[in-house]
Formats: sequence, structure tokens, C-alpha cells
Amino acid sequence: QVQLEESGGGLVQPGGSLTLSCAASGSIRSIASMAWYRQAPGKQRELVAHITRSSSTTYMDSVKGRFSISGDNAKNTVYLQMNSLKPEDTAVYYCYMAIDAGSISAYWGRGTQVTVSS
Repeated sequence: QVQLEESGGGLVQPGGSLTLSCAASGSIRSIASMAWYRQAPGKQRELVAHITRSSSTTYMDSVKGRFSISGDNAKNTVYLQMNSLKPEDTAVYYCYMAIDAGSISAYWGRGTQVTVSS
């Protein structure tokens, strides 16, 4: 059984920074890709950033230049460094991984709240 555990959310002032972490545990053979999604109240879940096993990254337009995704395959962990945070970044952030635990399946974390407010 595979589980994802997120950490690092919280309350931050506009212009501030936060780093989210997500660690996978369980019977993991390999991780094909990792990503962070977010969902604001009343809105659909959206892809924030994605990283492949070969470290190729993609970002949603509104976070380019401010957010940075990285992965540590040895630790089965993905990070999201968030700088210059804006109130519109407020959302629940979810970790996603495509993991081979016998077959490749999608796994989600429970989510961590990020609130940007003065």
C-alpha cells in the first residue's frame, strides 16, 4: 500500500514564501512523475506544476517564475518552493504521484492548506 504525506502549508503574508513537501511510502518500485495541484473554494482542481523522472518540468502560467518544483527520487519526495505568494494562490494544495507498485497507478495526498493573507 502506498501513501503520500504532505507538509509545509500554512498562513503567509503576500510576497512571502513557503515550501511544500510530499513524501511517498510503501511498496514503491519507481515513480514515473510527480506533481502539485491546487483547489480554491468554488473552483476546480488545477495543475500547478509537474516534474518527470528525467526532471522535465511544466508550470501553470500564473506561477511561472515564482514557483519551483523539484523531486528527490532517492527519498520518494517532491517539493514545491513558492515565492512571491499572492492572495490568489490561496488554496488546498495536493500532491500527486504516478507510482509503480506492481503496476503504475495514480496516488494523491490528502492536501495541505495554503493561505496568503495580510
